[in-house]
Amino acid sequence: QVQLVESGGGLVQPGGSLGLSCAASRSIFSISTMSWYRQVPGSQRELVAMITSGGTTYYADSVKGRFTISRDNTKNTMYLQMSSLKPEDTAVYYCKAGIDFRDYWGQGTQVTVSP
Repeated sequence: QVQLVESGGGLVQPGGSLGLSCAASRSIFSISTMSWYRQVPGSQRELVAMITSGGTTYYADSVKGRFTISRDNTKNTMYLQMSSLKPEDTAVYYCKAGIDFRDYWGQGTQVTVSP
């Protein structure tokens, strides 16, 4: 099991940057895949970015070139650096860890991109 806590959300202007963190309650060294998702009211949760234990990354087309996912196993933390933010990036952002065929989610952090 693992508990995940996201932080770093907030209000930012279009074109701005914001960094999110996902702190885990245990070592993430052995967690093969960790991901960031986002969800807006009335829509399904969508995958934003994913990173494997070996450092392989995947990005949704909508964020490619603007967002960077990373993980620091020594700090048990995953990150999402977001730049060139757009109003359509507004959502609640969740982190997820897959362990033994189970998914563990954080509580989410709100990101609002608005003038």
